[in-house]
Amino acid sequence: MGISFGSIGTGLPKDIVQQIMAAERLSVKKLEGRKVKIDEKAALVNQLSGLVGEMKNNIFLNNNTRGLRELKVETDERFVNVTPDKALARPGSYQFEVIQLARKSSAITNGLPDKDKTSVGVGFIQYELPNGDNKDVYIDSDNSTLEDIARLINADDSNGMRANVINDNSGSDTPWKMIISLEDTGDEKKANFPAFYLLDGWEDLYLEEERKAQDAKVKLDGFEMELPENKTSELIPGLTINLKKAAPGEEFPIIITEDTEAVTAKIKEIVDKINSVLEFIIKQNDIDGNSDTSNTLGGDIVLQTLESRIRNTIFTPIKTSFGPKRFGDLGVEFQRSGLLRLDEKKFNSALSENYVAASQLLTGYFDSDGVKQPGFLNKLEDTIDTVLRRPDGLLMAKKRGFKSQLNTLDRSISDRERMLEQKEQMLKMRFSKLEETVAKLKAQGNSLGSMGAGAVSVPQLG
Repeated sequence: MGISFGSIGTGLPKDIVQQIMAAERLSVKKLEGRKVKIDEKAALVNQLSGLVGEMKNNIFLNNNTRGLRELKVETDERFVNVTPDKALARPGSYQFEVIQLARKSSAITNGLPDKDKTSVGVGFIQYELPNGDNKDVYIDSDNSTLEDIARLINADDSNGMRANVINDNSGSDTPWKMIISLEDTGDEKKANFPAFYLLDGWEDLYLEEERKAQDAKVKLDGFEMELPENKTSELIPGLTINLKKAAPGEEFPIIITEDTEAVTAKIKEIVDKINSVLEFIIKQNDIDGNSDTSNTLGGDIVLQTLESRIRNTIFTPIKTSFGPKRFGDLGVEFQRSGLLRLDEKKFNSALSENYVAASQLLTGYFDSDGVKQPGFLNKLEDTIDTVLRRPDGLLMAKKRGFKSQLNTLDRSISDRERMLEQKEQMLKMRFSKLEETVAKLKAQGNSLGSMGAGAVSVPQLG
């Protein structure tokens, strides 16, 4: 139960303690107000940090030849699939023909009525691998079905063979067969297929048909070549070619060109990320003499430094083997608004006229001494690192400062609340004693008053 005051006769308001404490808590509210302002500024720094982080991630994906470059491949995908290595491939045009595909040694058995019940007998299977090794697979009465034999062959990873049980869907009474094949293709991967030495089986098991291994044969610009596999990265530097279908006598082109539009789109996205940061800074700095800067970052040294570093990086000449060049030479310029604009037509033109020069400007190059000369994107990434680097990066230090201020305010508020709680208890005790004292005095006064009213009058002489 709370203590009330002023009900007996002190003349004080009943909520006198509450009034006093409300006045005392103004200091706490002031501290809490400061905390709200710092929280708001910290949130803005986090927002800026996120925007700068997005810019860095986008630059990181495109700051080298392999990341930034894109190539167009024109070919007949019925016959081949072509994948360029963006760091190695060069634009060019080739005539191609797939004469035959590489294949592996394989064989198929005769058919059986079922795959897991019919016993083919006991004994062993013997075959010779391309390296000359002889292999034996022993069959006992507990492992004498088609499925059992396939499992025994596949159990040994060193035997170089794989076996698969299939249903040929022929509609006959004996549709179940086993295909045995080498794992590798090519003329040099030919095997002598198993001889089956089996006795006392319900059905005979033998090889019905064999298919010899062979190399792939292709023509490149009219010259015939043999390949041990249907995939090669050696015919044309920087291109991985997967052969899909043979078509003897049918030539088709493989054309590699620079995809300048795709590169333009990547740079456009980077420019957009830079603009997101600059737009944030411009908005925060859009203040005048009447503006309340307590809940913004307007005029903060972090904004000034970050903007200055980004602008300096954009304007700084970049060393290339074609001489010093600037990012602006590719069609990037500042507008009156303070934001960047990419002239996509000019950028595409620069790429088409001299892709190597544009690439060196953006992603750098290795000079004659083998030293990497950084490009614009490399320098911009370094600039961003000075802002985001832990623990001493510009934004990181700002975050740490706000966190320290908030911790200090939290401690001050906690200490002040504890002091006010003690003071409130003291005031309640004092006013309670005051009420008791006033009550006693009034009681004494009333008692004396009643005694005076009942006294006998003394007659006066004279």
